[in-house]
Amino acid sequence: MTTFVSGPEIAVGLVLAALLSACITWRSMPLLQRYALARPNARSSHRIPTPQGAGIAVVAATLLVATLWATWTYAAIPLPLIGATVLVALVGLVDDIKPLPVVVRLLLQAAAVITIVFSAPETLRIVPALPLGFERVLIVIAGVWFVNLVNFMDGLDLMTVSEVVPTTAALGLLGWFGDLSPSTGLLATALCGAMLGFAPFNRPVAKVFLGDVGSLPIGLLLGWCLLELAWRGQIAAALLLPGYYLADSTITLFRRIARREPFWSAHRTHFYQRATDNGFKVPQVIGKVFALNLVLALLAIVTVRTGSSTITALALVAGAIAIGVVLRRFSHPRAS
Repeated sequence: MTTFVSGPEIAVGLVLAALLSACITWRSMPLLQRYALARPNARSSHRIPTPQGAGIAVVAATLLVATLWATWTYAAIPLPLIGATVLVALVGLVDDIKPLPVVVRLLLQAAAVITIVFSAPETLRIVPALPLGFERVLIVIAGVWFVNLVNFMDGLDLMTVSEVVPTTAALGLLGWFGDLSPSTGLLATALCGAMLGFAPFNRPVAKVFLGDVGSLPIGLLLGWCLLELAWRGQIAAALLLPGYYLADSTITLFRRIARREPFWSAHRTHFYQRATDNGFKVPQVIGKVFALNLVLALLAIVTVRTGSSTITALALVAGAIAIGVVLRRFSHPRAS
């Protein structure tokens, strides 16, 4: 009995998830066109009604391939994670069809995150000096925020693809190297494949969107993978991988709070949204974000593989500078 996953098995899992995701997306589009149409609003970057909800294909393909793959390799995807992902996806599905009150959404999301975090073994710690209960509460708060920030950032064609693919590819490699558990590595690889299968349908101009049924559970699954990385002592890598999303969303949130704006309402003040208002075309924004995430993924892998505190510090500084450059570029009009 072994938990080792070979290169060919990784390739097969990646391709299978991509094909399954693409197939379900294609078959579901007529139904989504009828029942889950996203109409332009204050937050939207699209100008015509577009079907949303194809994220159900990404989530279904990820869970199915990862679960079967884990069973085949004698790994195990945690049942609380699967249940919580399904719950968050259902909340997103309902919200895509008929918007739910903000409080209801947050309570159900919090319940999902609490289920995952408090079902984990007590030996899994990030900062052992903190009381266990206090640390877990902080993780829950961070988890709910991460789930929502992935949703907030899903406002441009291929934006979530440009974030999730490099991040999950790096996590899959770390799993292959043995720096993550096999189950988490498999999950990340399956999610990477599922996003690649969805990508052709979401390229500009998108034929279909993920919707909340996709962005919310994708945030949950990605957050879980990053949490395990942090539990394994790789906090720097866990921050570098989602660095752009964390910076864009968090800075935007605090800026709106400081201006006493209703931060919970739809808006177009994220850096990537301001970039399109500043003359950047969608492919240019996505290209810069994708390139940045490749750099962050490389830096994260280097910090894990070297185990050097000096290199880790340098990688964090380099990552922060790279993120700052992109955010600053998005904040100013594009040079003609």
